[in-house]
Amino acid sequence: MAALTGTLPTAVVSIRPAKRQARLNVVAQARGYNPQQLENLNSSTPFDNFKFAPVKEATVNRAMTRRYFQDLDNYAECDVIIVGAGSAGLCCAYELSKHPEIKVALIEQGVAPGGGAWLGGQLFSAMCVRKPADELLDELNVPYEDEGDMVVIKHASLFTSTLLSKVLAAPNIKMFNATAVEDLIVREDPVMGRYVGGAVTNWTLVSLNHDTQMCMDPNVMESKVLVSSTGHDGPMGASGVKRLAKMGMVDSAPGMSALDMNSAEDMVVRNTREVVPGMIICGMEVAELDGAPRMGPTFGAMFMSGQKAAHCALNSLRRQNVLKAPATPVRERELAHA
Repeated sequence: MAALTGTLPTAVVSIRPAKRQARLNVVAQARGYNPQQLENLNSSTPFDNFKFAPVKEATVNRAMTRRYFQDLDNYAECDVIIVGAGSAGLCCAYELSKHPEIKVALIEQGVAPGGGAWLGGQLFSAMCVRKPADELLDELNVPYEDEGDMVVIKHASLFTSTLLSKVLAAPNIKMFNATAVEDLIVREDPVMGRYVGGAVTNWTLVSLNHDTQMCMDPNVMESKVLVSSTGHDGPMGASGVKRLAKMGMVDSAPGMSALDMNSAEDMVVRNTREVVPGMIICGMEVAELDGAPRMGPTFGAMFMSGQKAAHCALNSLRRQNVLKAPATPVRERELAHA
């Protein structure tokens, strides 16, 4: 007998299919079918005569590039930039999708959005969500098993794919993936002081290889509010708060503390906020700035922190509108002497 790892003898390859077909023919005839009928049952599918419509390669090129460059033009100025399309960033974008008048650019450094929310802890399938964050699952019609104080989704990807589909379908949101935010736009204002006014962007592959090639300058996107949801420390993680710390706009970013689920999730949601004018932090980036504990494989805080960040962004936009509104003559004199 030939070894399993070796090449099968030619006789075996040629004889076995013939013998198998002969046996199938005998079985078919015994059941009232002729061999051709059996062959048709075995090979026929609804797609056998399928044919694509003709297309020119240049037409495909123009269809993609025209739309992408139009998006770059439309979102050169926007209301909100969300940096990071993990679970917190996607939840923020979803909440803002309920406000179609707000133009939102969602920037994700990876090709695939979703961050670590495609799987549960230690690459297991199930996703654990502590109550009351299950309310978002009900809103999205994501099924789960109720285990009392928490619920369990059978596969984390079920949640993430559902949420992502809602975000991508929203007319006021455009996601730019495979795009890195290399820096922040920071300006001075006589009332607000230093504030964040947008993002400095580049292709992710360029950002990861600045040391291996000639300098390739970035692009920019202006915003009224930037939500930083880049996660915990990593190759591009916590990049927003680390940049603020380097510029002295926050005292420090000590990094997240050791795991404590019960205190971690409450603290992350509670501390989701506008940390400097024009910039909001959410998700695990909150823990990196405030030294909050990590929560490990529970996701409720990411959902609710992202949703809260959306409302922080809306509040910031409202405040900016008030500050930019023309002042009354009396108020002008008060401001002049302030």
